[in-house]
Amino acid sequence: MRKSVVAIVGRPNVGKSTIFNRLVGERISIVEDTPGVTRDRIYSKAEWLNQTFNIIDTGGIEMVDEPLLNQMRQQAEIAIDEADVIIFMLNGREGITAADEEVAKLLFKSNKPVVLAVNKMDNPDMHEMIYEFYALGFGQPFPISGTHGLGLGDMLDEVVNHFPSNEEDEKDDDTIYFSLIGRPNVGKSSLVNALLNENRVIVSEIEGTTRDAIDTKLRKDDQDFVIIDTAGMRKRGKVYESTEKYSVLRALRAIERSDVVLVLIDAETGIREQDKKIAGYAHEAGRAIVIVVNKWDTIDSDEKAMKDFETKIRAHFQYLDYAPIVFLSAKTKKRLHTLIPMVQLASENHAKRIQTNVLNDVIMDAIAMNPTPTLKGRRLKVLYATQVAVKPPSFVVFVNDPELMHFSYERFLENKIRDAFDFTGTPIKLFARRRQ
Repeated sequence: MRKSVVAIVGRPNVGKSTIFNRLVGERISIVEDTPGVTRDRIYSKAEWLNQTFNIIDTGGIEMVDEPLLNQMRQQAEIAIDEADVIIFMLNGREGITAADEEVAKLLFKSNKPVVLAVNKMDNPDMHEMIYEFYALGFGQPFPISGTHGLGLGDMLDEVVNHFPSNEEDEKDDDTIYFSLIGRPNVGKSSLVNALLNENRVIVSEIEGTTRDAIDTKLRKDDQDFVIIDTAGMRKRGKVYESTEKYSVLRALRAIERSDVVLVLIDAETGIREQDKKIAGYAHEAGRAIVIVVNKWDTIDSDEKAMKDFETKIRAHFQYLDYAPIVFLSAKTKKRLHTLIPMVQLASENHAKRIQTNVLNDVIMDAIAMNPTPTLKGRRLKVLYATQVAVKPPSFVVFVNDPELMHFSYERFLENKIRDAFDFTGTPIKLFARRRQ
């Protein structure tokens, strides 16, 4: 199901980031503390009335060496492109400024639903100041206070009311959907073109559920694939490319719809912090992942060079120890034939189910090898385990007390499951639960 996207737009210092943190802070705080995944966010998830949506903080998008007005315009354009609903924030204490009117003009042209949020209304006595904001022409202004968390419920009621109907994507279960993500200029488009040309089996181009993106069908070795292409988001290219943070915005929607995500790394420029950020989103989304080192033709590509580069990747991407690494060149098509089989393997493992009795044999053997830990004189007892979901494979281990399940022992059990069953390419999740 495609999540709606909400963008918070407004001139500087109206409290956009404060509201963003209010809406997503709790969710961010429970994200696993995985080493190597960058934590700063301009894009995260929030929930209201049982609806989960993605939210963009344009205040977190930094564009250096740009005049302030031009910067605001570009941020608003990004939000307009990406969002289903826009929260237009203003400072209630300062009234309507010329900069507010500039943003309003852009939003009017977008034809997107706009919810007017007037911030810094810290007590009810100030609400009489709200009426001047009707002059902007966006309907009812909502008085809020980011500092005190006031008025957000009414504002979010209005936001959710404008969400498009969320219908399930019509996905063929036998088709593998994969996307390519990475920094600008790592060769995403070149790799798509190389795959299509190599296999010469383009069936058709089909409308994607991602707005303005085009999905491309591909058939290889009797297997159907759909390449989820973010090319449709390249409009305003200079705006997107002016900061690498925008590549995250492009990647998120593609990740949502993918079974397998190809994380592209440029062999020439090496591993950058942005690579880890983008890969972290795919990992947290629970997608199968294949790391693809592109432009390998530019490197002295003997076995030693490959092993050295792989060692660097494993050091930087410790949380992706399950992801296979493919070295290739989209330009020369060197080693291109190794990619699709790895995508198939990752997809199969992502959807793999393990029989309960076989799973429990592995768990009990693991416990016999390494007995459960004790805490304050109490020993963890593992009663049984069962798989509860796929994509990614997820397991519940029923125990006497979940608090006795130390992280290190949980990791030990996860590794034993991986040793017994091939889960190459996919994360797996393990949950300790008290048996009721």
